Amino acid sequence: MPLPRLRLPFLLIAAGLAATGCTVGKDYHRPELPQAAQYRHQAALGARQDADSAELRQWWTAFGDPRLTRLVTVALAQNLDLAQAQARVSQARAATGAADAALLPSASLGGQAARAYQSVQTPLGQVLNATPGYERAGSARELNLQASWELDLFGGLRREREAARADYAASEAGWAATRLAVAAQTADLYLTIQGLQARLELARRQVDTDAALLELATLLYDKGLANEPALRQAEASLAQARAVVPGLDTAREVALHALDVMLGAAPGTYGNEMAAAGVMARAPRITAGGAPGELLRRRPDLIAAERRLAAASARTGAAVAEYYPKLSLGALFGSATAGGALFGSGSGQAAGMLGMRWRLFDFSRIDAQIEASRGQEAELLAAYRLAALHAVEDVENAGSALLRHEEQAALLAQGVQSLERARAAALAAYEKGVVSRLDVLQADTRLLRAADAREQAQTASARAAVATYRALGGGWQAPQAGAEVVAAR
Repeated sequence: MPLPRLRLPFLLIAAGLAATGCTVGKDYHRPELPQAAQYRHQAALGARQDADSAELRQWWTAFGDPRLTRLVTVALAQNLDLAQAQARVSQARAATGAADAALLPSASLGGQAARAYQSVQTPLGQVLNATPGYERAGSARELNLQASWELDLFGGLRREREAARADYAASEAGWAATRLAVAAQTADLYLTIQGLQARLELARRQVDTDAALLELATLLYDKGLANEPALRQAEASLAQARAVVPGLDTAREVALHALDVMLGAAPGTYGNEMAAAGVMARAPRITAGGAPGELLRRRPDLIAAERRLAAASARTGAAVAEYYPKLSLGALFGSATAGGALFGSGSGQAAGMLGMRWRLFDFSRIDAQIEASRGQEAELLAAYRLAALHAVEDVENAGSALLRHEEQAALLAQGVQSLERARAAALAAYEKGVVSRLDVLQADTRLLRAADAREQAQTASARAAVATYRALGGGWQAPQAGAEVVAAR
């Protein structure tokens, strides 16, 4: 049947209504959060002159350690947590496609062919059998194009699309947060391993020194020049020094295995590469702190929290749209025949439909759904505000730790220099016969203990620098405008 004969002017009317329909529910605006003008330790961090400043997106390169840079690059390419986050982004992207498609008309093509042989023992068969020229065997064929369109007059579908897009942005921000965490954890493990290897070397030297002290104490005891308590004290010191080595070695092995997993490899894969202890990387100068308010744009976990809040707000609007009727259009064009040509004269068929669904007597349930949606929105708003507070807390804590550990490391380095001079003086005096070998060995012990404390402080300061960059949101490309993520892939 020709389209004009369908006489469906309501198609045009409804299309106009759909194009100009309202959107119920409140429009979302990102909530304003109170933020300080600057961090408490920002001036002190900017005054650090320990090393070159780092570009925030690839801060790990400023440590000046090619091995660290390579390991972080491998982790970002192979980490399985990051692969899972990327898969979640793909799922959210597909959901946005489905939400977009819900606003568009849908169409389907269907057909069927049937061959039947009618019983004459049924009431219908008996009536048909009494008709002159009745044929018990018959066939039927049909081919139809069906189209339907739900008119989004009150914006429920548009709110669902808004929510899906916000979820997609949150998933991309989640991917970026995972990327940031992978880079920071890889660097932290690497620096931890470096510190443990340096401490292992010092611990083994301490064992050698205490063994020499015990040997000397035994010799003096045998000659009657030392008492038994001095000998037993030397034995205890050696036992304690030896006991430190297994603990450090175990911690190093655990860190190596954790690094392998972070790199997406079986434990033991990269152990040989980390076998040799290198010089502890120095923390770069941190100049990209900005104001605390910039964390809302730069930290991906905050972006994800804000986008989840936006999605909840949109879903509240979609729930409100359930108060109103839903209209849909339908059309059918096709051909059907019981024996003639499928596309012959007279076989064409067409239909137009206007449908309505209104939950008129279900408002109590809609009220409950809206209340639940608003409750989730309030929960996510509180979560967003709390995440912003924790983000500033992370920066403050990491910056404070960096400054204090560097101050501690500087003081311990001065102590090590003094003990090195004392040890050199003791050795010179021993060579001149002024002091005994015992004095030299005791100077060695004091020097090694001070060097171990210095290594721990240097490791802690380098790790605090990593924590500071992580807290600042370094390690990915922040979006330039708006709340949606444009992640550097």
